[in-house]
Amino acid sequence: MSFKSKFTLVVLSAALAVYTIAGAWLGTRAQQPANDPGAQQKIFESVLKHIQDDYVDEPNMEKVRGGALRGLAYGLDPYSTYLTADQVKDYRGNDKSNRVGIGAELSQYSSFLYVVAPVKGSPADQSGVRAGDIIEYIDGKATRDISLYDARQLLNGAPGTEVKLRILRTNSRPLTLTVKRGSFRAPAAEARMEAGRIGVLKINSFDNGEAADVRTRLQELIKQGAQKVVLDLRSVAGGEIQEGISVANLFIRDGVIAEKIGREQKVLQTFEADPKAELFAGPVVALIDGGTAGAAEIVASAFLERKRGEVVGEKSFGAGAEQELFTLRDGDGLLLTTVKWASSGGKPFLGEDRTHSGIAPSVEVKRAENQGLEVDDLAGNEEEPTKPNQTPSKPGAQPETTAPKIQPEDLQLKKAIEILREKPAASAPRGA
Repeated sequence: MSFKSKFTLVVLSAALAVYTIAGAWLGTRAQQPANDPGAQQKIFESVLKHIQDDYVDEPNMEKVRGGALRGLAYGLDPYSTYLTADQVKDYRGNDKSNRVGIGAELSQYSSFLYVVAPVKGSPADQSGVRAGDIIEYIDGKATRDISLYDARQLLNGAPGTEVKLRILRTNSRPLTLTVKRGSFRAPAAEARMEAGRIGVLKINSFDNGEAADVRTRLQELIKQGAQKVVLDLRSVAGGEIQEGISVANLFIRDGVIAEKIGREQKVLQTFEADPKAELFAGPVVALIDGGTAGAAEIVASAFLERKRGEVVGEKSFGAGAEQELFTLRDGDGLLLTTVKWASSGGKPFLGEDRTHSGIAPSVEVKRAENQGLEVDDLAGNEEEPTKPNQTPSKPGAQPETTAPKIQPEDLQLKKAIEILREKPAASAPRGA
């Protein structure tokens, strides 16, 4: 078999990635069904022939193949990606690697590397990285239009080493943050009492074992007399699906909490509440924002669809998916999303785009600091990067004294407490 034939067989699947450009170029786009494999193959073969016969230089076909496969995966979702043979080895041996990250849940938004939320207490959090930040450069390397996997590889490194991030942030000049890589663990859930026998339970992580800690904090609130609860899920992204199920089950006695769905919306697994695990039957309100994603969305969606309580705040980000690695002929790989997490009603949190992703709150309350530009408006800002709270000064000038920044009122929490104060308390919490 000729090189051309072998190459064609390997990259025929990339036809979808080049269909739009090739169709417009060749004048055949309107005549070809979008999902007809035969039509896609013919288009791809035409493009390949033009590259081999008409490109000004001798094309490097290995690069062409890699680019085509990257483009194919890039058009699916932020978490599906093409991996080189070396990346496949790295992916499989990840648990043995000494490389660590910065502690932030990442995704892509309008082709930018997007911070869904930093993990509380992580190097990213301590260095000033915020939910909603755009990481434009990592150590001088542009991140736009590269895969999420490649971006994570740039962020990871040996413990104690530093990485410089150029950040784009709404209502702010571009700034550069230096983050020291290191191991970390999110702090345990936090609990406190508010007036009116209202307990506030802030979750910081949905990693393995965190649901048990949340249960302990909830029991403590009940012992302190809590008859109503605010469950704060803001800026909590990622985590394990079972941890989200277990936390929701503390407040929901029976019925379906969430699902895993596969191709063509096929239900792969259903998660139902265990009546014995319910701990609190009183009024409850959940708080969410744009940094809420993954396991936290399981809890919020269950509250909404099971009519267990109001969900206050801003639309969640929309995540929760599982990938499978498919090894290709030359040792390369395709990391492909094969499972999505979904609400009890079967609505996946990760949609085809940002508009169709996430969970809308039942009571919308926006934070004042989030009233800014859209992500696309941040691009192209070429002002000199500055560090947080740093004002350029003239040589010899005395540094100005900066007054402590006044924290804005937490309008979302305030609204949640207002809602609960209007509701009658349950006769007796189950955990009492």
